[in-house]
Amino acid sequence: MSRNHKDKYESSSSRRTHSIMSTEDANSGKKSHWPELEITGNVKNLSSNLWQLKHLTALYLNDNSLQRIPVEIGRLANLKVLDLSNNKLRSLPSELGDLINLKELLLNQNYLRVLPYELGKLFQLQVLGLHGNPLSKDMMALYGEPQGTHKLLSFMLDNLQVTANPPPQRPWIPLTRPNRTRPTCIFTVMCYNVLCDKYATRQMYGYCPSWALEWEYRKKGILEEIRHYSADIISLQEVETDQFYNFFLPELKREGYDGIFSPKSRAKTMAENDRKYVDGCAIFYRTAKFTLIKEHLVEFNQLAMANAEGSDNMLNRVMPRDNIGLAALLRTTEAAWDNGIPSDPAQIQQPILVCTAHIHWDPEYCDVKLIQTMMLSNELRTMLEQASQSFRPGHKPDASNVQLLLCGDFNSLPDSGVIEFLTSGRVASDHRDFKDLTYKSCLQKISGCDKPNEFIHSFKLASAYSEDIMPCTNYTYDFKGIIDYIFYSKLNMTPLGILGPLSADWFRENNVVGCPHPHIPSDHFPLLVELEMTPQGTSNGLISRR
Repeated sequence: MSRNHKDKYESSSSRRTHSIMSTEDANSGKKSHWPELEITGNVKNLSSNLWQLKHLTALYLNDNSLQRIPVEIGRLANLKVLDLSNNKLRSLPSELGDLINLKELLLNQNYLRVLPYELGKLFQLQVLGLHGNPLSKDMMALYGEPQGTHKLLSFMLDNLQVTANPPPQRPWIPLTRPNRTRPTCIFTVMCYNVLCDKYATRQMYGYCPSWALEWEYRKKGILEEIRHYSADIISLQEVETDQFYNFFLPELKREGYDGIFSPKSRAKTMAENDRKYVDGCAIFYRTAKFTLIKEHLVEFNQLAMANAEGSDNMLNRVMPRDNIGLAALLRTTEAAWDNGIPSDPAQIQQPILVCTAHIHWDPEYCDVKLIQTMMLSNELRTMLEQASQSFRPGHKPDASNVQLLLCGDFNSLPDSGVIEFLTSGRVASDHRDFKDLTYKSCLQKISGCDKPNEFIHSFKLASAYSEDIMPCTNYTYDFKGIIDYIFYSKLNMTPLGILGPLSADWFRENNVVGCPHPHIPSDHFPLLVELEMTPQGTSNGLISRR
């Protein structure tokens, strides 16, 4: 090829600069890595071997005479740049929509009259080249608007037919049989982050059609799930204030529930019209089995300020986060008991403290997550002690008389300090999640622990779920992991069964890269456990203070 002819195909783009391995490196056996491939020069057909190169991140097939692109291109899942400009393409395979890592797709100067709506699935695409194609005027007008690429892709995704069937029913996993020899209270508990409306945007969830993000659409799926599982106690996070009072509460009252709610702390500083969009936590309980005695709000920003002890980190990192915990002190009714009722009248109305929490989300603030959890633990102890005094007047107060359920979105993985603290009852004062920041004096005050090297709590808690059963509770494109939990007092409660995971095969077969999805209304999956609670007796839900 002459030099002048070669110049025609060379790009001045810095993206296409390359280096050639030296003779010395080649002779020494150094491996070459070439994530980009350029094939240019009047090529009419492509080798099938090309579609085996799954490591490619950029593929330049411009300035050729290609009339078709085979469906096998969908195998190149790592592609970020694909240049098909200046060819003779009259159509595109729908499998292009599977290349969800694409940032740049150049289709200029071809013979394309239509585009596959599957291109709408390319939610990370930043550059789309369409000029020089006989596409419809309507499509090119949309493309030519400000933010035209985004608008065109959104239009395509919103109009793409949903071909996936709903996922199969989640399996129920039995763990043990109930004890039929004595009175027990058997009840189910659900924990569910429903994804509040203001967070459900195309900016956050670009892979989901906008119509499937609309609250009017999602709320039906959420309520359907809640009704289907029909738990006796329901713990919800990210419930907007207006949605609680005008949707969840009236709908669930029809199903035999009552409930309590509190928005995040910032609602107090807002005008009434803005306040209704603030999200918070809710607890619902089946009135046939439980009666509400008292509710408690835990405001982490207020506790951080009260316990700062001069710590700048407490004031600057912990206090500005307006996350909350919400607790309902319930007691059982006679109808809650199976196999007869307890002989001790005081045990018929067994008190149970149900708490839900939504801990700060940012991974960079693992110290804040752990401190919020420690503050919550300390508040729960106070609630339990107060409850024990009011339930058995005339008796020596014993916080172990009150059972504890702790549910929520803790935004913390199973190997985090938060989960270590809750499950083991202790966390080292130099735990990595504290990030070597100065919290020690205020945390000793919060935990009430006089040991210099660790902080403890006195609850005997166990997690209803394990990692081998539920591989993730939050499923988005950027993050998939376990951050939602149901903890129970393990000395007086036994899990009889739990709701299993969604089908991994369904996600894989339908290329579902994240939720929400038209068939899944939140980016979190609800957790559900059936618990058997025995009357408080010789065993208890607390261990003595050390």
